[in-house]
Amino acid sequence: MFFGSIPALVTPFSKGRVAEDTFREFVDWQIAEGSNGIVPCGTTGESATLSHVEHRRVIALAVETAAGRVPVIAGCGSYSTTAAIEMVRASADVGADAALVVVPYYNKPSQAGLAAHFLAVADASPLPIVVYNVPSRTVADISVETLAEVAKHERIVAIKDATGNLARVSAQRIACGTDFAQLSGNDDMALGFNAMGGVGCISVTANVAPKLCSDFQAAMREGRWPDAVDLQDRLYPLHAALFSDASPGPAKYALTRVRGGFPDELRLPLVGASDASRRAVDAALDHAGLA
Repeated sequence: MFFGSIPALVTPFSKGRVAEDTFREFVDWQIAEGSNGIVPCGTTGESATLSHVEHRRVIALAVETAAGRVPVIAGCGSYSTTAAIEMVRASADVGADAALVVVPYYNKPSQAGLAAHFLAVADASPLPIVVYNVPSRTVADISVETLAEVAKHERIVAIKDATGNLARVSAQRIACGTDFAQLSGNDDMALGFNAMGGVGCISVTANVAPKLCSDFQAAMREGRWPDAVDLQDRLYPLHAALFSDASPGPAKYALTRVRGGFPDELRLPLVGASDASRRAVDAALDHAGLA
C-alpha cells in the first residue's frame, strides 16, 4: 500500500467552501498522472481550517473518486488522542484505506506520552496507521526507540518522516525492521531517503508535477539511479520554490499555472503566496518544463 509518489493533496476552495467538483477532477488527474496513493486532509490540505463535517466530506470525496485505483491515506492527526481516534473511525466509515496520524502538536508530550497516544489510536483503529513525524511543526519528535516500541503494534505499519535527518532512515530500519515502510516527508531529500531504505514520498511537489514525481520514484524503485538523479535535478528548484512562502500558498499558485482555472484561495490565517514566492515558482516551473 505504501510506496512511490503519494501527493499530500491541497484542498481547493471557492468562495469559502470546498470546491468539490475541482477536487474530484484533481484526484482523477493525480491518478492518471501515475500517483501511487493520495493523502487528503493533511497539512497541505489545510486540515486545521476544515470543520469536522468538511474533513469527513473531503475524505469521502477522495475515496469515491479514487474508486479503489490507489489507496487513500486520510489525514487524522490531532493533539487530542480522543479527537484523533474519532477522525480515524470517521475515515474508516467512509472507506479510507489507512490513516496518517501526526505526532501530537502544541502540548509537547513526553516520549511515554507519545507511545501511549499512538498505541491508544492503534488499539481503536480499524485502519493501518502511518505515523507522521514533523518536529518543525509539532515541536515534539518521536524518537527512534519510541517508534520501535509502537511499531510492534500490528496496525502501526509505516512512517512519514519529515525530520530532515537522513540518518533516521537507517536507524529506524534497524529498530523497526525492513517491513516497516518509511516514506519521506521532504521532497528535496527523497533521493537520499530512498537510497538509505525508504520506499517513497508523501509529497507536496506531486500536487503540481505528479508525473515527474511518479517517474522519479519509479526510477529509484527500478534501480535506475542516473535517471532518478536527472529527475531530481529537474525537480529540485520546484521543491524549494513550493516552500518559499507558507505552504500551501505557493503550491496553489503553481496549480493555477499548470491547471487552468484551479482556485488559489486559502483560508486564514494562511494567505496567498508573495510576489517573490510567485517569481520563484514561475522560474521553477520553467526549469522543470512545466510552464
